[in-house]
Amino acid sequence: MEFSTRAIHSGWDPDKQTGAVMPPIYMTSTFALNSPGHSRGYDYTRANNPNFVILEKTLAALENASYATVFSSGISALMGMISTLSTGDKVVALDGIYGGTYRLFTKVMSRFGIHFEILYDTSYESIENALKSKPKWLIFETPTNPLLRLFDIEIISSIAKKYGVLTIVDNTFASPYCQNPFNFGADIVWHSTTKYIGGHSDVIGGVVMTQSAPFKKELDFARKTLGGNPSPFDCWLITRGVKTLSVRMQQHEKNARAVAHYLEKHPKVKVVHYPGLPSHQDHSLAGKQMKALNGMLSAEFHLSLEDTLAMISSFKLFTLAESLGGVESLICHPVTMTHAIIPPEERKKLGLNDGLVRFSIGIEDSKDLIEDLDQILAKF
Repeated sequence: MEFSTRAIHSGWDPDKQTGAVMPPIYMTSTFALNSPGHSRGYDYTRANNPNFVILEKTLAALENASYATVFSSGISALMGMISTLSTGDKVVALDGIYGGTYRLFTKVMSRFGIHFEILYDTSYESIENALKSKPKWLIFETPTNPLLRLFDIEIISSIAKKYGVLTIVDNTFASPYCQNPFNFGADIVWHSTTKYIGGHSDVIGGVVMTQSAPFKKELDFARKTLGGNPSPFDCWLITRGVKTLSVRMQQHEKNARAVAHYLEKHPKVKVVHYPGLPSHQDHSLAGKQMKALNGMLSAEFHLSLEDTLAMISSFKLFTLAESLGGVESLICHPVTMTHAIIPPEERKKLGLNDGLVRFSIGIEDSKDLIEDLDQILAKF
């Protein structure tokens, strides 16, 4: 089946007993047992729930994965993976990772002896040199947040395999609609389902997907043991949201292209970061490994920090807020919001300047979005 069909039909068939087309919400903490130690597949919702399984089957089908484990958030999903590491293990990350990932490793896991290193030089030679020490993981996000840089998953995964390093791709920004890292050799794919997968800014969730049955078992154990389980209702919301992922992503991309072209021509804009623009340094790579583009872009303005903050607080249709991937358009300032946890000197290495603004383009009419931009930019 094609993507849109899988999004709607994978994971659930109409209920045999009632004929219900949509799955019910199994809002129960516990399940009756057939006899001591013998369940009907479920015993306690912290361990598992039918709504978990329905969503896992759907997401695995969309990402071309064998297995999926859902969690209460993207960070909870990361914590589930981290629980498989041991004191002394090392994790290497490529620059552009989510600020919350950086925070968890540097502020929490460092106290437990997990070593974390970010590569700011992401040339293939530098990556290979870093992997010669055989860290447990190589983790990266593509496109990156917020500069929309792309990494060649196929080449990087092949380098990691030479040294027995597990490759983990945060595919949140792209969504399964735009990109499937397993097709290019990744070992694990990870999402915050809060974003494009859920798509309506009304739920928080996460998922880890794998081709390994033993790793799936470890993740399920971690969810139960660490208490990282989502609510059945949250899983139901995400299951509902994912059914429209295809049509939403098409509109996100259409609008983002229109806004990116508008901003690229505006005199108050220094540079636009959007892989769909021929001027973007990774434009050709986007054509190679991405089936479509998302609604994310960022732009650096010829404005002071004070004016930048005033500008992003003035829009009518762009809501000043963190997060991304919802049907509404959002705007944020990475230096003071999503990436504030990263020290100033490291932000400079990453190219996160005071005039940089990140846009999550929603599915409104692009003409209205551009008019909103035009009216506000004229004031600065």
